[in-house]
Amino acid sequence: MSHEPALTFTPEGIYCPAGDFYIDPWRRVDRALITHGHSDHARWGMGRYLATHDALPVIRHRLGDIDAEGIAYGEQRQIGGATVSFHPAGHVPGSAQIRIEVRGEVWVASGDYKIIDDGLSTPFEPLRCHHFITESTFGLPVFKWQPQDVVAAEINGWWQGCVEEGKTAMLGAYSLGKAQRLLSMLDPAIGPILCHKAIENTNQVMRDQGITLPHTILADKDVNGKTHPGAMVLAPPSALGSAWAKKFGPQESGFASGWMAMRGVRRRRGGDRGFVISDHADWDGLLSAVKQTGAENIYVTHGYTDIFARYLNDCGWNAEVVPTQFEGENLDTSDESEVAS
Repeated sequence: MSHEPALTFTPEGIYCPAGDFYIDPWRRVDRALITHGHSDHARWGMGRYLATHDALPVIRHRLGDIDAEGIAYGEQRQIGGATVSFHPAGHVPGSAQIRIEVRGEVWVASGDYKIIDDGLSTPFEPLRCHHFITESTFGLPVFKWQPQDVVAAEINGWWQGCVEEGKTAMLGAYSLGKAQRLLSMLDPAIGPILCHKAIENTNQVMRDQGITLPHTILADKDVNGKTHPGAMVLAPPSALGSAWAKKFGPQESGFASGWMAMRGVRRRRGGDRGFVISDHADWDGLLSAVKQTGAENIYVTHGYTDIFARYLNDCGWNAEVVPTQFEGENLDTSDESEVAS
């Protein structure tokens, strides 16, 4: 006898009929299970939220007074007729894949993920399932990430060069996840590390929950290139080139993003340097994650969806594109979490 699938794709978001909940919904619903705190996945206005204990502090910081409950990685929760558990996605601290089992049918909604261990987020956990919902933000073979220590050496070398030339190094990165990962890669012996308010606020939220980050200084109105010569300044991409940025005097700007692998994007952004680093899986990472699930059915939600789904179909999977409002990593729009106070 045929039955309704454990998950369906609706105008409100990814829906579980057996449990009457949604995963990362983009319209207001009563019950939302949230993979992580980026604004395209955790939106304001839901009746109830469920997320990992490590993700909740940033979600509360961004969304304010919400009805939210935490859950541990691997903890099973029965919600209606669905058995639910959250598992590490390796994307940013607290990020999760959500496993749903209904009548023996297992789905995994992976949210955003990367399979390498960045030393900050809980590492990605492969999950066996029948149906796998995956992103494809960087679903082209051209995207292949270098080891993190190689990129760290590039960034610190650039910063040291700026110091020697009497310039401030201004590095653009998302305020949640990417900025803290970069902080863990910087060499504090080179100079002081200054952070835009949006980033420093997120740093403090993470420090308060026990995540270790190097010493940083809030780049407020009294901090500039003269008070802190030789500094590295971390700021949201939207802040680079602004009146706020100009107070740091002679400077070089850089962008840290997977999109820096494409020369056209580097030229269009107009920064002095581009560093190829992402909190999303590259082409090989996406394929590895899909293979490890053992799933026959793959649903591709955002990024290079058509190309990635076509490749998967050519390789023998049953893959289809599912339109969503998830964005992945996008340097041309400002993540709401960057401007959270």
